[in-house]
Amino acid sequence: MEEIYAKFVSQKISKTRWRPVPSGSLQPAETFATGSWDNEENRVLLWSTGDLGNLDSDGGFEGDHQLLCGIRHHGDVMDLQFFDQERIVAASSTGCVTVFLHHPNNQTLSVSQQWTTAHFHTGPGSPSCSTAPCTGVVCNSPEIVTVGEDGRINLFRVDHKEAVRTIDNADSSTLHAVTFLRTPEILTVNSIGQLKIWDFRQQGNEPSQILSLTGDRVPLHCVDRHPNQQHVVATGGQDGMLSIWDVRQGTMPVSLLKAHEAEMWEVHFHPSNPDHLFTCSEDGSLWHWDASTDVPEKSSLFHQGGRNSTFLSHSISNQANVHQSLISSWLSTDPGRDRIEITSLLPNRTLSVNSLDVLGPCLVCGTDSEAIYVTRQLFS
Repeated sequence: MEEIYAKFVSQKISKTRWRPVPSGSLQPAETFATGSWDNEENRVLLWSTGDLGNLDSDGGFEGDHQLLCGIRHHGDVMDLQFFDQERIVAASSTGCVTVFLHHPNNQTLSVSQQWTTAHFHTGPGSPSCSTAPCTGVVCNSPEIVTVGEDGRINLFRVDHKEAVRTIDNADSSTLHAVTFLRTPEILTVNSIGQLKIWDFRQQGNEPSQILSLTGDRVPLHCVDRHPNQQHVVATGGQDGMLSIWDVRQGTMPVSLLKAHEAEMWEVHFHPSNPDHLFTCSEDGSLWHWDASTDVPEKSSLFHQGGRNSTFLSHSISNQANVHQSLISSWLSTDPGRDRIEITSLLPNRTLSVNSLDVLGPCLVCGTDSEAIYVTRQLFS
């Protein structure tokens, strides 16, 4: 079990993100950002991992995360993404999107840019300026894409005052999350269980492709794209299930994996080791999913403090006709390979684990129990 260090920060943490490591750097990630929610005053904070490993009075490990700097944030932080080494983009429950700039010389954060009414409700029954939460943001320099409860998609460019492109009625339901598939293409998930692919090269307001879970319209809360195979996508939703999709094939998920007991808030492929995937949930759990082929005779068991419980995997489509060596381990439906090892990373169940991020050997997560957990030895 990896050693994971807790630090209590006296605010509910809604989002945690590692600052990207400069390309070519061999140093592990050491700086991360957090955003808070449901506090009298919400803040975006920047932390350094510092020295991990001080034993606290309960015999557990206490993280010595150093607070570098912070800045007040109007509204709940709904999403948080690093744009580059210096800039962080925050999505607000007020509908505002803010770019914060880090000044390392004097360790301060300042507002670099702001789109105050990126998301808002219109139409019958809506006040003239009824704000709508911005629920998701994704960055691919120089572009920033935002989605919101208003069903709107915005394409911003840093240093442009106005949106470069807006799809006003992209969705009649709430858009919960967004990711880039390729540079001109994004993928959104919504509150009625649909994935939609949008191509910014097309002028219309219609998605180029729609995928969905048949039957139940279970809200999807999170999405992540496989870092090396752009057609492979993972989603999680209100029922806690993990769904793996191949956007090249059909309109249904390739695999449905029974996972958490409550809402899955985030799912992340490991950026450089994508046979490993991480999820967190309202049920207070943080899981590491290992689908790598180098684990002999996977037990398909769930490990938590020495206890094992069985794990259900349900494959929907058969892809035996595709050359096996080209298939992501997440798409493989070979019965002998249909085994995934799951490890629970938190020593005890906590209140909701709202957010996680992984980079190299490092993982950070934030919770409603006002704690941040960090490990820098994911695979040791």
